[in-house]
Amino acid sequence: MTIEIKAPTFPESVQDGTIATWHKQPGEAVSRDELIVDIETDKVVLEVVAPADGSISEVIKGEGDVVLSNEVIAKFVEGAASAPAAGAASSEAAPAESSDSGGQLVNPAAAKLAQERGIDIAQVPGTGKGGRVTKEDVTNFIKNGAPAAPAPVAKASTPAAAPAAKPAPALELPAGERVEKRVPMTRMRARIAERLLDVTQSTAMLTTFNEVNMAPVMELRKKYKDQFEKSHNGTRLGFMGFFVKAAVEALRRLPSVNASIDGNDIVYHGYQDIGVAVSTEKGLVVPVLRNAEHMSLADVESGIRDFGLRARDGKLSIEEMTGGTFTITNGGVFGSLMSTPILNPPQAAILGMHKIQERPMAVDGEVKILPMMYLALSYDHRIIDGKEAVQFLVAIKDMLEDPARILLEI
Repeated sequence: MTIEIKAPTFPESVQDGTIATWHKQPGEAVSRDELIVDIETDKVVLEVVAPADGSISEVIKGEGDVVLSNEVIAKFVEGAASAPAAGAASSEAAPAESSDSGGQLVNPAAAKLAQERGIDIAQVPGTGKGGRVTKEDVTNFIKNGAPAAPAPVAKASTPAAAPAAKPAPALELPAGERVEKRVPMTRMRARIAERLLDVTQSTAMLTTFNEVNMAPVMELRKKYKDQFEKSHNGTRLGFMGFFVKAAVEALRRLPSVNASIDGNDIVYHGYQDIGVAVSTEKGLVVPVLRNAEHMSLADVESGIRDFGLRARDGKLSIEEMTGGTFTITNGGVFGSLMSTPILNPPQAAILGMHKIQERPMAVDGEVKILPMMYLALSYDHRIIDGKEAVQFLVAIKDMLEDPARILLEI
């Protein structure tokens, strides 16, 4: 029986998507619920799985093609694997597997990725059916520290296999060779660029700074982190939870920082939905902690950890990244000492955390070495005055330097 494979139903905020990667080729055996294709939208990568055991008979939309909601992208034959249908689309109709000189079974996508990264495919262990090397095998091989050469020059041959005890040699280029590689921008990266450019042109963005002594939070975390983890089923006590709780209280005191502009109206939100920026290989995503004002410190830490894990695996839904009244971003995890974060529209403000660094500070007439962090608040000056922005950062500073204030809401 032939089944039509359709693109998922996109939310109203997503107009269309792009075929990112076909994980299965026509004629290749597929198990029920096995991933067959990734569809990239402006916000997230959606996965389409096989409806039953069988094989793809025809690919209608190739990699890079734009698809609409519920549009037919392929035809699927339930039952035993079948040969590719005549006239299948472009390269997607290529044989599902190829064999190298040693008789190794290799998927075309895996061979292509290995060639692009300068990987000797013979060194990659196959985990597919019959020992077949899949694209995921090559990806894992690279992640595990496989020797990879720079982008290959046109007509450059694949390096020969090296002995098992020695790493594969890097691709040697002629002296003075200047290599360039041009790749199309992904939809997600293009959308991020479009939104950031729009923010700089359509808002009166300004940034104000302050600094906070992180010693009290670090001491509290050191004292209770083991007990906290045992009491909350393995949830670790980090710094982000303190910042989210402090931000929630500061937003209550200064409602304009939690507001947004809609046309000629200012919308004041009676809740705090906190977006937490997460960096992934495909770009920055901002999943949202809904009703953070009702969440405990453990709930916040657990939610952030879950977002981070699923963001890296591309498992976040569009709904989880939609909305939000305020955003927190932590450039300190990458070593940033100071930055000016860009607004996440339609939000009116974003808080930037940075690296904790020991610095000499004057305390009661004495010089002490303290772990300090610079804080940055970028805000839309159309609805937030400088006074309110400074008061917001001071509130954050006061609560972090005396964490009891967070519990007591003072």
